[in-house]
Amino acid sequence: MDNLAHSLVGAALGRAVADRRVPGAAAIGIVAGNAPDWAEFLVTPAPWAPRAGVAYLVYHRGVTHSLLGAAVLTAALSALLGLWLRWRAGRRAEPPPAWRWVVACVGAAVASHLYLDWQGSYGLRPFLPWSGRWYYADWVAIVDPFFWVVPLTALAWGARRHWAPALGFATLFGAVVVLVVGVGRDVVVWWVRLAVAVLTLVAALGWVRHWFGVAGRRRAAAAGLVVLAAYAGLSALGSVRARAAARAAAVRRFGPAASWAILTEVGRPWQWRPVYASRDTVAGEGWAVPRHLDDPFVRQALATPDGRAIAQFARFLAAAVDSSGAGVRVRLWDARFSTRGVGRSGARPWAAVEVRLP
Repeated sequence: MDNLAHSLVGAALGRAVADRRVPGAAAIGIVAGNAPDWAEFLVTPAPWAPRAGVAYLVYHRGVTHSLLGAAVLTAALSALLGLWLRWRAGRRAEPPPAWRWVVACVGAAVASHLYLDWQGSYGLRPFLPWSGRWYYADWVAIVDPFFWVVPLTALAWGARRHWAPALGFATLFGAVVVLVVGVGRDVVVWWVRLAVAVLTLVAALGWVRHWFGVAGRRRAAAAGLVVLAAYAGLSALGSVRARAAARAAAVRRFGPAASWAILTEVGRPWQWRPVYASRDTVAGEGWAVPRHLDDPFVRQALATPDGRAIAQFARFLAAAVDSSGAGVRVRLWDARFSTRGVGRSGARPWAAVEVRLP
């Protein structure tokens, strides 16, 4: 999911797990909740690095997003933060936090990152470096406003009654409302826009009425996480019927060897877009594209570094060959993101690459 969701969920988890046990538990949750993303830049080339190219698709959600990577990140972060907290406690003549609470706080936030990424249609490779297989839950979209507004409400209810945190939370809520209700009005379904607006008012009312406050901030954070878990659980239950329908449609169309998926829709919870595929074709509702994977030029393109990278990443790989100019151009793309591999302006969309062959 997006890094705002990772930050807010991580902060809520840090507070729910270790508030009053570890100083700054919410801030630690933000850092640890984003650790698998920022740690990528320590072990893999940045997307703007020379010759990084489409290989970034493979580097992203790589080993730092695996179970092994999460364990290493938890151990390293816990050690660094634990030592810093002990040094800080010594300077203030305070008792240092117990190591088990530091590890629990960091571990819960790091694990939440893997879970949030897995629950969507982008996917996760949890068993790297031993297996590069992707796993997809297809429950919740990669961007979901409820994963902003629910933990934000829980965190606001536990904030101090001071103008500084009030201004910070008001700014965040304002940005979310503008994004969902204003900028995203053509993408986000009406009832989600209404729910975000209502929850924002409820958050303000709860802060003014002091429903939780600092003394109850751990309970507020835990309550927000329970609501999010229930929402994700309902999405999981709703996907069962969509999965069964997609599987049946794929078998009818392409036979028992067909592959299929239900892709989440940004801004439209509990709605899924089915995609079916055979060796020759990728299809959805009202569209179909040939894959051309057995074409000799496509096989040659897939042997290049960029070709191997997109083949590892793509869930529904498709290709097209253009020999109209000098040499041959092979366009490779993931059909779950684009049905054509080119945009209206002719530009390549997300998860697409062009390989030039002599």
